[in-house]
Amino acid sequence: MGNRLAGMLLLTSVTTACVVTAPLAAHATSTHQAAATTHQAATVTYWAAVGTSATTISSTAPHLVRYKIYWGRCKDTCRIKVRITNVSRRNLYAVSLNARLKVNKRNVGSCYDHVGTIRAKRHRWAGCTVRSSTLAKMWNRWLDGEIRWDRKVNTTVHYEYYR
Repeated sequence: MGNRLAGMLLLTSVTTACVVTAPLAAHATSTHQAAATTHQAATVTYWAAVGTSATTISSTAPHLVRYKIYWGRCKDTCRIKVRITNVSRRNLYAVSLNARLKVNKRNVGSCYDHVGTIRAKRHRWAGCTVRSSTLAKMWNRWLDGEIRWDRKVNTTVHYEYYR
């Protein structure tokens, strides 16, 4: 069965009944400026219910993917290319990319790409093009010398795997 990584329920026995729930992110999210590489771990919160007391523990769980952003042409339309690497020993299925582009901290558009399957320890390329009237207007304002051109992209990679 496919697990969506959205949540996992684990029942364990200690001296009393203990229920541990670990909501994991179904995607790897990071913020990139230009062509910077970042590998972030998702924050996982554990709720342990023993009797009537509950304990919250915050730890990190690594993602199964790493990715690096490359910029293509970025003027009135922006090409975003991402190299997604599967660092796990499992095959990943239904891998997709969402990218949200900001210029001068203003959201100017987003794009989506379906990657498909990434085999264990392999990589695939994803890419999409942001086209919007807001982006075109911002580019024209930059050409006129009215604004700066500080671009930033937030990317999200979704995936599924089988146990």
